[in-house]
Amino acid sequence: MQVSLDHAHIFASDPAATVKFFQAMFGATVVWDEVVAGARGIRLKIGRAFILIYDQPPKAPRGGAFHHLGIATDDLARLVGHMKSNGFAFRKPIQEDKAFRYVMIAGPDDLLIELFECHEPDRWRISFHGEDR
Repeated sequence: MQVSLDHAHIFASDPAATVKFFQAMFGATVVWDEVVAGARGIRLKIGRAFILIYDQPPKAPRGGAFHHLGIATDDLARLVGHMKSNGFAFRKPIQEDKAFRYVMIAGPDDLLIELFECHEPDRWRISFHGEDR
């Protein structure tokens, strides 16, 4: 038996805007778009991971057991520059930590997203060139 974390499932008050955000900022691709459990579900591929966008507004403001999405990059400064060129306004600069660099952003529906570049990718088992799904 194999087990693997497959996706984060998020609510979206405007699914088209949410899809557009992830496509423009992170190069996401739509791999599936159908009605599931009574509502539209849109599966996005970002690198080797997935986000499932559910066509329903968030049930409550940010919080609960879910804190944020973490999106890894091998060049945070370049990603930030790309996002700025696409009109994204950052509230804070990149922060430095001993193990990684990061910046927290608010996505659609105030979704908290951490963009980070790990200084120890082998130790964290982060690979951008490994097996792709």
